[in-house]
Amino acid sequence: MDWLLAGLGNPGAEYARTRHNAGFWTLQTFADRSGASLRMEKRWHCLASTTRDAGQELGLCMPQDFMNRSGAPVQSMAAFYKIPAARILVIHDELDLPPGTARMKFGGGHGGHNGLRDLDRALGTRDYWRLRIGIGHPGHKDAVVHYVLGAPTAADQDLIEASINRSLSVLPDFLNGRSDAAQKTLHSD
Repeated sequence: MDWLLAGLGNPGAEYARTRHNAGFWTLQTFADRSGASLRMEKRWHCLASTTRDAGQELGLCMPQDFMNRSGAPVQSMAAFYKIPAARILVIHDELDLPPGTARMKFGGGHGGHNGLRDLDRALGTRDYWRLRIGIGHPGHKDAVVHYVLGAPTAADQDLIEASINRSLSVLPDFLNGRSDAAQKTLHSD
C-alpha cells in the first residue's frame, strides 16, 4: 500500500450535509470516480476500501466515530497496511479558508480542529499530509460549533464542490511525489 487517504467527518444522516463533513464529501467523490466501494470495516471502525490511482495503491478510510475520535480508525488502518504517517493524506474542513479554496500542506498544528487533534494523539506525530477544504468562518468563535454542524448555503456548497474538484485534479501529481507541483496548482486559485 503506497498511501492512505482519510476523509474526516461525522457519521449519520443528520450530519451528512454539514460543513464539518467536507472531508467525507471529498473522499466519497474520489472513491466514486475511482470505482472504489467504501464498506464498513469493523476492525478499523471506518468505511474503507482499496483502489489504484495514478499508478499508486491506495487505502481509503472514513472513520465512523465522531470527529473528535477520528484518530484510532486512521491509525488502525495505517498500522494494518504498514503505512507511515508521512504517507497519510488527511482531508478535512478548514474554517480559516473561504469556501472555494483548498490548500495542501505537510505537518503543522491542529488549529483547534478536533479531528486533527485526535489524529496527532493517535499517530504520535503531526507529520502527515493535510488537504484542507475551505468552509469559511462564521466570524465569531462562539458561533463555530453551530456553523460547522450546519449546512452551507447553496452558493457556498457550489464553491466547496469546485474546490473538491480542483483538489482531486492535483492528486495524481501529489501521489507520484510531485507535491510541489500539486500545491502550486492548487494554491494558485
